[in-house]
Amino acid sequence: MDASFVVLILIVIIGLAVVMIYNRLVALRQTCNQAWGDVDVQLKQRHDLVPNLVETVKGYASHEKETLENVIQARQTAVDASSLKGLAEAENMLSGALRQLFALSEAYPDLKANQNFMSLQTELADLENKIAAARRFFNNAVQELNTAIEQFPAVIFASMFGFSTRDYFEVGETERGAPKVKF
Repeated sequence: MDASFVVLILIVIIGLAVVMIYNRLVALRQTCNQAWGDVDVQLKQRHDLVPNLVETVKGYASHEKETLENVIQARQTAVDASSLKGLAEAENMLSGALRQLFALSEAYPDLKANQNFMSLQTELADLENKIAAARRFFNNAVQELNTAIEQFPAVIFASMFGFSTRDYFEVGETERGAPKVKF
């Protein structure tokens, strides 16, 4: 076997390895994109639900203007967010404002008994569960992509091919733990 044949075989093997690494990174990036799409759909549904909820509450608790304005402002901030970190912060702010809105129902028995309010509250709770599931799937996809980018030998080629690590969609400190109840 002559040396040029051995060199050719090594070049082919290295080339195949590079193609396999590239294809794996592309597949993982696409999984992240698809997972983010799932999160985005759920967040948009949540954003669409909030105005209906505010209008329902407004009819019963119109003098709770500050709470209603906080919810509206938090929703708009979330809709306008342009980065993953900004969106995560805005969504956490929206969650806190919604908790305050639902706390109002305790002070307004007619609102608490309103079928439309109860339906919207149930729908929002369902959306929150879907968002949490989509967030977990997205963060798992990001973890897999980030790990693949940082592992050898992909780390050698990842930046050359334009791959970079992604940020997680993390729950903020205001979302952790049970809500505090004060009397």
